[in-house]
Parts: sequence; C-alpha cells; structure tokens
Amino acid sequence: MNKSMIDLTPLTRATRWHPAELVFWLLPVAGYFLLQDNLVLLTQIAITALFCLSLDLILGFAGIVSLGHTAFFGIGAYAAGLMAAHGHGDPLLGLLVAGICAAVAGFISSLLVLRGADLTRLMVTLGVAMMLYELANKLTPITGGVDGLQGMEIQPLFGSFAFDMFGKTAYWYAVGVLFVMFVIARRLVHSPFGLSLKGIRQNVGRMPAIGAPVNARLAAVYTIGALYAGIAGALLAQTTQFVALDVLSFNRSAELLLILVLGGSGCLYGALIGTIVFMTAHHFLSDMNPEYWQFWLGLLLVLIVLFARDGVMGGVRRLGALSKGGAKA
Repeated sequence: MNKSMIDLTPLTRATRWHPAELVFWLLPVAGYFLLQDNLVLLTQIAITALFCLSLDLILGFAGIVSLGHTAFFGIGAYAAGLMAAHGHGDPLLGLLVAGICAAVAGFISSLLVLRGADLTRLMVTLGVAMMLYELANKLTPITGGVDGLQGMEIQPLFGSFAFDMFGKTAYWYAVGVLFVMFVIARRLVHSPFGLSLKGIRQNVGRMPAIGAPVNARLAAVYTIGALYAGIAGALLAQTTQFVALDVLSFNRSAELLLILVLGGSGCLYGALIGTIVFMTAHHFLSDMNPEYWQFWLGLLLVLIVLFARDGVMGGVRRLGALSKGGAKA
C-alpha cells in the first residue's frame, strides 16, 4: 500500500495534549511548594514512575511479560554509581552511560526472551536478574556487595546546581528527566511503531501477514524499555549517592509489576498514577500502623482491583464514559 494513501489523522490527534494532561504535569510544581518536607519521597515517586513506565512499554504495549526487569534498573544504577565513584560524577553523562549499558544488556537478552512464550519469558527474565544479583553480591571489590556501593561524588547539575541535603535539586532533576522521557514515550506509542506493538500484543499471528517484522519490533521495544529502566536506576544512584544490592532484587520487580497492574497497563499515565497511589499509600500506612501496614495496603489493592478491573486508569475511563453518557441523556 502506498504510504501516501494511509490516513495518519488519528495519530496526529492522539499526539495532541489534553488539558487534563497539562493539569497533571502541574502537580509536581504544586508538590514542590506544598510538600517541602517530603521532597525525598516525591523524588522516589518520580524515579519509580519512570521505572514503571519502562515496564509499561514492554508489557502494556508489546505484551512481553517480565519478572526480571529490575536487571536493567540495577545495571543503570551500578553504571552511574561506578562512574561517580571513580571521578566521573557528571549527572547527565552518568544517565547517558547508564542508559546505553542497560540498552545493550536489553538487546542481548532480547535474543533469549523472544524465543519462547509468556512462561518462558518469565523464567528467562527472572533468571537473568538472579544471575546479575549474585554477580553483584560476589564482586565485592567492584560493587561493594551487601554493603552497597559508596564513595560517590555527584557533580553539580549543569555545573551550577549542587545536590543539596534538602533534596531540591534532586527533585527537579528527577521530575525533569521523567517528563522528558515521558514525552518521548508518548510520541513513540502514538507513532506507527507504537500501533504495530499494540497489534502484536492483540494478535501476534496476524501481524506478519501485513508485513510487520514481529521479532524486530519486540526486540526494539525491549531494548527501549531496558534503556528507560537503566536511566531510572541511574537517577536513584545519583540522587541517593548510594547503590544497594536490592536494586537487583526480585522484590523490586514484583512490586513494579504490582504498581503497573494497580495503575493500569497499556496506558502511560497508568504507570505514573499507579506509582503515586502505591507509594503514597505505602508511606502513610507504614507510618500509621508500622506492624500491620502490609495488611491494609493489601486490602487497598484488592479493593481497587475489584472495583477497577483495569486499574485506576480503567476506573477513570469508565467514570468519564458514564459522565459523557449522562450529559448526552
């Protein structure tokens, strides 16, 4: 089919920003002024949101199930941490190197991940993460082992904004990187490439019939997702100036998958909103009831899944549809 005959109007419309999106991205500005005492928590939310966004790209849009996505998060964290510990503490350079390292690892592992079905992919991704965890644990002279990687010196951002003890620079740095990476991901999923990923997720057997290179597309998005996770890991290392061994732990991967299901997969804002809901609930419930906070958090998650089967974003969409139906009536 001639490309000039393809109607790209729906894609053009999808790339337009909705007023609600603009309001959403004003929330970090409001949070900075209203929650000055919780900037560390807000920074962690921004970093985790970027990490969750990376999983949404491969699971929500391409249907690649992963239980070891933390492998790329850890690679990014250690890459940026080792650079800073050896005198190369420029934040942006650290992000770049961390992203490249994670992307290379993602591309290499994609050759194994894409060979099987969902269960095989779960086992392969989990196996890769477990091997990296044990390597980081054994290579104590390099990674610090169970004591973590320390001695990092992060240079001022753009040579002017030092990472202060109050977390102001770290907060704006994390939010800025999250916004830039979100804009890129938004353009990606609303492009013909993104539409082909949705087609592969919905009916992988039919896509080769229309000329879509399925394996190449899956390898590409898996590499991109790894890059995003690596950048998120680098952000964590740079803003905390410490890399713990748990950046490669299974618990982090499982928690990430839970956050994505909570917010709603296949919708970029689902990753962001799921992170906000989960980490805010985690923070306040653990303060209110230190002994049994996991029970109340589990109950909250069960209720959200029961009444919003597609996550928080699914519930929001249904409410929007009902309100439009009521207005028309």
